[in-house]
Amino acid sequence: MEKLKALWKKYFSSVSAVIRASLGIAVVFLFVLFYALGEPVKLLRNIEWQAYDTVLRATMPNKIDPRIVIIDVDERTLATEGRWPLARDRWVALLENSFDKYGVKVIAFDVLFTEPDTSSGLAKLDELAKGPFKTNEDFQGKLRELRPTLDYDQLFADTIKKYPVVLCFAGSNDRSKALGELKLGMLPPPTFSQATFGNRPFVSLTIDGYSGNLPQFQTNAAATGHILPVIDPDGILRRVPIFIQYDGGYYDSLSVATLRTFLDNAEITVRKRDDEGDGINRFKHVVIGNTSPVRMDAMGTALIPFLGRSPMFRYISATDIMRGKLNAGELAGKIAIVGSSAQGLFDLRATPVGEVYPGVETHANMIIGYMDNTIKTKPLFEMTVSVLIVMLIGIPLAFALVKLNPLWSTLTVAGTALAYIGINLYFWGQNLVIPLAIPLLLILSLYLLNTAYGFFIEARSKKAIAGIFGTYVPKELVDEMAKDPDAYSTKGETREMTVLFSDVRNFTSISEGLSATELTALMNAYLTEMTKTIQAERGTIDKYIGDAIMAFWGAPVKDPQHAEHALKAAIAMQQQLKDIAPDFIQRGWPKLEIGIGLNCGPMNVGDMGSAFRRAYTVMGDAVNLASRLESLTKEYGVGILVSENIIAAVPGMVYRELDRVRVKGKLEPITIYEPVGELGKVVETDINTIDRFHRALERYRQQRWDEAEQTIASLSMADPARKVYKIYLDRIAVLRANPPGKGWDGVFTFTTK
Repeated sequence: MEKLKALWKKYFSSVSAVIRASLGIAVVFLFVLFYALGEPVKLLRNIEWQAYDTVLRATMPNKIDPRIVIIDVDERTLATEGRWPLARDRWVALLENSFDKYGVKVIAFDVLFTEPDTSSGLAKLDELAKGPFKTNEDFQGKLRELRPTLDYDQLFADTIKKYPVVLCFAGSNDRSKALGELKLGMLPPPTFSQATFGNRPFVSLTIDGYSGNLPQFQTNAAATGHILPVIDPDGILRRVPIFIQYDGGYYDSLSVATLRTFLDNAEITVRKRDDEGDGINRFKHVVIGNTSPVRMDAMGTALIPFLGRSPMFRYISATDIMRGKLNAGELAGKIAIVGSSAQGLFDLRATPVGEVYPGVETHANMIIGYMDNTIKTKPLFEMTVSVLIVMLIGIPLAFALVKLNPLWSTLTVAGTALAYIGINLYFWGQNLVIPLAIPLLLILSLYLLNTAYGFFIEARSKKAIAGIFGTYVPKELVDEMAKDPDAYSTKGETREMTVLFSDVRNFTSISEGLSATELTALMNAYLTEMTKTIQAERGTIDKYIGDAIMAFWGAPVKDPQHAEHALKAAIAMQQQLKDIAPDFIQRGWPKLEIGIGLNCGPMNVGDMGSAFRRAYTVMGDAVNLASRLESLTKEYGVGILVSENIIAAVPGMVYRELDRVRVKGKLEPITIYEPVGELGKVVETDINTIDRFHRALERYRQQRWDEAEQTIASLSMADPARKVYKIYLDRIAVLRANPPGKGWDGVFTFTTK
């Protein structure tokens, strides 16, 4: 229980986190509701189909398949063989040449033969034979001789019977159209009947009318299949029904009928889903011969496995076959589908791979899908699977995004989206189509929700933080604090921190030499540069005291490296002063020098003051010591003085020990140091000089005046501008004349601030 409380506190310690998580979960359940209502709303459904189309186009092989050819009744065929409909003797020539000369194994017609052919003139001859030439034996005899060659329908029917020819029929379930109840031509026997499955109907596409072929063609065909497509609500052809139902019988599609014929009249086995207790059968899959099971949705439809943009099959002009212009055996063992690209006859469909796509190729694509086991399908219990996907992605993401910053939030969302796309593509490779667009929309919605909340709602928290701390805390720290505003307040507390004091040397003389306007401009320029330098190292400006600056590190944002950042800021301030000196001189201002004192230790920090005026500041002995160190920089002629506390906290620097002193207001002595530079960056000669001075200090504290004086005098000759050497030479002269005695600790006591 304690662990759960700790976890809750870690991730949901603020009201905003709870609100964001709650809103995120609400979004998840909103998406779940879309599925629970049955089918997602129209817009989401169309977006899902668009995502399906995109994946389909991206994964298509885009290679022409040689196993199927399209025999095309094109413009050249009509120009050569005659107007549409073609005389049936031309179809006879096509069939005979295709099978006998070119070796085609199966021909399927995506063309209906619903009316008799009168192009041979036989009907007119019969009329004459019954009229003016009724008694003319020569005419009657010649007619009997010519009849077999002029009865094109019978010739075509006899030719169909000789070869494995597959015909098609059309159907309609739209009662508002004439075809809705039309029964034209003859239907083939059904593939199976309702009685096969216990007189329980299947959920399927049902037609009320049909347009079939003439009985003499139908009875002689090896097989017949329907050519009824399924057009989705957005007007796109993506699916075909494997089976349709009419009057209790179930009829397979042209593609299935063609493949069955190609596989030497293979048997077809239909499997239904488990009984759902409503007295209705639902399709599961169908097995054609020894091919892999073809999975269907509950309605018995299957997604078309498009190979690519048309053409993905070889097109051959029908007239070239009718007139025998191909090489012998050129189409051996292939499946041929007869269709038309002629103007006015072209069966065009809008599909995911093209707005103008030949319908004949949809049958060809389906046949290849059966043969190669590439038919995609949606999972059983699609709605349940979709709801689980939404919840498994949405709920963890709703919680995760609560505590992530914008960068990590973006990376997490992108990573989740890419991972889900990868999973989706994996199942796609297994011929399973799982939702893509709606889960991605959910991920995007959660991301936008968190982003919008942060922008519109948490911006108020950021403004509140900026209102309290913005004038003296760097912008970067304000942004950091705004991520969790509840973690920051102005109430008093004790922390380990570092404080810095800086002061301009000889400021009184400088101010007396400038006008009020010039002095204001100079101080504004100086304080701006120093403030930028301090804030660049995560420092907080406490206050400006005339020309002096007070800053601290470690609050309001905790900083484990507060001493290091403060020391770097002090060194950078001295360097920045040198960098801006030429500009100051050019503007007629004096060159500025400053002294900086640094100390770290426990300090009280918070909103302090009176009922009339308050400020976020630091107090304590450690603060007072830093102020004293800044004052001592003038005594020792150095730019920066730090305490031994800084030495312990920042060991990666070279320091020059200057003295052990007792400052006003403190009884305990401290050792003070001048930072020289980073370890490894200070030249060897400077290191040697510092070491010599440190040895001289040891001799000084041991009251070995002559040895100390000799070393310091030597150092002073090499660097006469260094004030500390003169200080010690003067002290040695005084102490030699007035020995301090054996109990002397070498500490120098300052009696002024």
